[in-house]
Amino acid sequence: MMKKRMIVEKLLRLRRVGGQRSLIFNLPIIVDPPIQYSSLTIQNQNLTCSSSLKPTCLFASFTHRFLSSSSTSTQNKDDYQDSLQSDEDTTDGWEEEDEVDPEIGDGGDGGGVVLQGCSWGERALSIAHEVLLLRADSDDIKLFAFKTTPRGYVYVRLDKLSHKYGCPGIEELESFSQEYKKRLDEVGALGEIPDDLALEVSSPGAERILKVPDDLSRFKDMPMRVCYVDEESDCINNRVFLLESIEMDSDKCVWKLADVKENRDVQSKGRPMNRKQKDWRLNLPFAMHRMVTLYLDC
Repeated sequence: MMKKRMIVEKLLRLRRVGGQRSLIFNLPIIVDPPIQYSSLTIQNQNLTCSSSLKPTCLFASFTHRFLSSSSTSTQNKDDYQDSLQSDEDTTDGWEEEDEVDPEIGDGGDGGGVVLQGCSWGERALSIAHEVLLLRADSDDIKLFAFKTTPRGYVYVRLDKLSHKYGCPGIEELESFSQEYKKRLDEVGALGEIPDDLALEVSSPGAERILKVPDDLSRFKDMPMRVCYVDEESDCINNRVFLLESIEMDSDKCVWKLADVKENRDVQSKGRPMNRKQKDWRLNLPFAMHRMVTLYLDC
């Protein structure tokens, strides 16, 4: 009987995800012959974890990646060698999300649900809601975004309502990812969904898009970057504002300039805004907002 062979390789790389810097540790564990792992430690080969390292402590982020497969101890050695070769051809075996400009409802930084035609997507989504409802913090932790891909990847972003920036802590994200993966495995074993789904759970990025007017009151005390259409010139402007009020009767927002560096006169040499700037107001119809995001001065 051949002696078990274990290859443990650590790959450390720095990347930037959604305005966040993350250190990603890849720990592929390859055993000859392949064996079946429990759902909590993941079935096979890869467990990737990333923790946030950013220039500011505004956003807490923990990405837990579960890469599971349906391999069993009955697979032959040729299959194992093919799997080993495949792992050598990639960095960590993970399908990265497409890097595109975020927009409302994109299943990423724009929030919302995107299933991309996956027949099992609705069931996976319902399981996520079930897991959240059973948690003790169900009133505070909500689903911000959910996306599935035809290749069997599930991306979940969680929002924490009580946090200033809407970011759950590392422990909260990790516990949800474990609970959710366990339920996915259980339902997968029943044949209701694929039994080899891969999962990524994270918090909304620094570039999360705010819905107008729904999200504005929640972040009213924070500067926001507003991309909008000027009613007079019909040009696109981009400014950093503070929300003064929301006028639901007239479907308008009233904005004032935020006292940040880019709004100050370059000749002011660091002095605060002048009276004219402080008194200036912008009455902007909801429909004229193109994109609103949180402003991070970093």
